[in-house]
Amino acid sequence: MKNLKLVIFDLDGVLVDACEWHRAALNEALKEVCNYEISDKDHVLTFNGIPTRTKLDILSNMNIVPRDCHEEIYKLKQEKTIEAIREKSKNRPEKVKLINELKERSITVCCFTNSIRETADLMLETSGIKDLFDMIVTNQDVKNPKPDPEGYLKILSHFKIHPDEAVIIEDSPKGIEAAILSGCHVVGVKNADDVSLELFSEILE
Repeated sequence: MKNLKLVIFDLDGVLVDACEWHRAALNEALKEVCNYEISDKDHVLTFNGIPTRTKLDILSNMNIVPRDCHEEIYKLKQEKTIEAIREKSKNRPEKVKLINELKERSITVCCFTNSIRETADLMLETSGIKDLFDMIVTNQDVKNPKPDPEGYLKILSHFKIHPDEAVIIEDSPKGIEAAILSGCHVVGVKNADDVSLELFSEILE
């Protein structure tokens, strides 16, 4: 891809294997407050890749979680997520190498995540890559999180880059949907281990 000017990474499941941390944290919070847990099947089919508040809205629409419990569950989930990040997140030298390689080629490198700013910054800092990004957009920086493409379009507009000159790396169905709607080239991965220089070998040719 000779005209590549921008690479946008999702965070959870792409740069950091944090999807399970989020899933477990929410289930622990739901269990404590409502004695309910999201099944693995429902997580994959419905809840993976969307913000916590959206998940709670869905559960309330299903008459599972009372709306007056949202704030308690949300705060508890974020506390448990931060605990998990501090305990499990580690430096990712292979991601540092990848991002530096892209930047050496004069490619703008950004991140758009459905995580909140606090947990996103903490994950990126503990992974050793936060300061390498040209722009980081979280779900608190947009009106409409994924699967809406707003965050991706915001980055494209900020750097005045055409979608055909950008590649998005995503893992979840909701994230891939948002990436496709942005008009950019999209690369789907299974987890953060797939995201390496080898993944970009063909893209960069």
